[in-house]
Amino acid sequence: MDAGWDQGLFFQILAGLGLAAAAGLRAFLPPLVVGLMARADLITLRGDLDWLAGTPALIIFATAVAVEVLADKVPLLDHALDVVGLVVKPAAGALVLAAPLVDMGPLATLLLALAVGGTLAGMVHVTKSALRLASTGTTGGMGNPALSLAEDGLSLTGTVLAVVAPLLLVLLLALSLLFLRKIVHWMQARARPRQSTS
Repeated sequence: MDAGWDQGLFFQILAGLGLAAAAGLRAFLPPLVVGLMARADLITLRGDLDWLAGTPALIIFATAVAVEVLADKVPLLDHALDVVGLVVKPAAGALVLAAPLVDMGPLATLLLALAVGGTLAGMVHVTKSALRLASTGTTGGMGNPALSLAEDGLSLTGTVLAVVAPLLLVLLLALSLLFLRKIVHWMQARARPRQSTS
């Protein structure tokens, strides 16, 4: 079973967009899930990315997921991860956007992955980082672990939806980004009076 990816290039691109967005929250979770699903013959990867389902890649991604998820719950370390994520997450977004593009040529895949996958993952990461900074400003960092848990869940859910229902995920993603922007603006507005009184 190739989930939604066997429905043509349009759905492959939608799946890639969903995976890239999920990589903007957790860099290593989408490649791990995609690799595991390919290993279980639930999806088909483009030929040049078959290595994602290999044992070495799965071990590396699983270890990286554990480190990223745990470190993101530690105050100050979470902000350091956000800085590293400015490079790592766009790279991960480009990688996972390319994974489902089995009906696209190598050059077109590379260009789309770099221009769109990397950019989308970067935009999600920057939005997430702004929300995290706003949370730090309003809660003194106490709300950050809860936000981090929500990000874990969103990245995992987004990855799975990208594979099985990519159109639904893209619609949900667009609504979520609008909602997140409103939350960030609201939290920043609340943080300003507190900073001016201190």
